Amino acid sequence: MPRKIFVFDAHPVADTLNAHMAQTYLAAAQATGHDLRHQSLSQMAFDPDFGQTHYRHTKALEPDLEAFMQALEWSDHLVMTMPMWWGSYPAKTKALLDRSLMAGRAFDTRNPNIIGLPAPMLSGRSARVIITSDTPRIFQRLAYGDAFQKQIKGQVTGFVGIKPTRFTWLAPAGTPKPGVVEKWAAKVETLGRKGM
Repeated sequence: MPRKIFVFDAHPVADTLNAHMAQTYLAAAQATGHDLRHQSLSQMAFDPDFGQTHYRHTKALEPDLEAFMQALEWSDHLVMTMPMWWGSYPAKTKALLDRSLMAGRAFDTRNPNIIGLPAPMLSGRSARVIITSDTPRIFQRLAYGDAFQKQIKGQVTGFVGIKPTRFTWLAPAGTPKPGVVEKWAAKVETLGRKGM
């Protein structure tokens, strides 16, 4: 069945391996008949500063952030490509999440659950996060306990109701061996065809 898929290249720089994987996914998904929207963080302009606290005096979303939220709300599947830098997001990626996933749009603080967490407002969507890193996958799991994935799944996508969130780990990405990028692209192409 065709899906409404929002492909977001969450790398702050253009023309990267992340952009290549986003384009690979888009081409495969489009060829299979999925309905697509696409956005690249490197092309977005917005103030990264959240502003005042407690969600009371927040800034209006700039057009690029509003477009991001509209695409996310429209979709039933989110695909994000991003690098892991220093164990987490690039600063601009984190700023986008801080500014766009706001109370009243992504979660409802007026309707907490039994332990006090706000109600998610983006339920009914799934996600695929394609991570590039210099840290080998096995080391990320054994040494760090998949901390980055747990952060994304538990405190971002899961917090706003996007479940399940699945991960594709491409590493080591800094100096991949000959033929490895092509193998990664083939894997991402398969995901795009299936809308996964």
